[in-house]
Amino acid sequence: MGRSGQADATGDRHWRGSARFAVTCASTFLVMSLLVDWCSGGLTPLHALLWFASSAALFSILLPPQVSAGPGWLAVRTSWRRRFVRTDELSAVRQYEGVSGHLVLQDVQGHRLELDPRILAANPLLWHELDTGALRSLERGTLRNGADVLDRLGHRIDDETARAVLRASGIV
Repeated sequence: MGRSGQADATGDRHWRGSARFAVTCASTFLVMSLLVDWCSGGLTPLHALLWFASSAALFSILLPPQVSAGPGWLAVRTSWRRRFVRTDELSAVRQYEGVSGHLVLQDVQGHRLELDPRILAANPLLWHELDTGALRSLERGTLRNGADVLDRLGHRIDDETARAVLRASGIV
């Protein structure tokens, strides 16, 4: 990934809690399903296999993508695959609003990834790595589409951070 390896990588500080929630929900669903099926007298090996498969599907749906970043790169790992972009070689950035608003980053090598901008807002170190890399892309002239998207996102993240600091200090 990064030139100096994973030692200087930063990640989503809320991911472990979200992963623990996914495990808890899937496990609870499995136990309750097996218990109800067993109490009704209808638990068979096939039913148990179906409940295990349903729990695994629930887990994979609830498990959030794991986002990490380092100097010049950003990666998103899901249950199925891992995608990364060179943030210091970005070529385009797009943001889609709506129910499942997401940010799409593409680098000059054609690598592309999507992530929820709320992850960046909740993790200032991830945002810093992306912003630093995007500034390098602007300096090099590779980022031709989307500098305004990152600027707006940066202002929104800065505003949310300032409000959080003011709330924590008791001013607001």
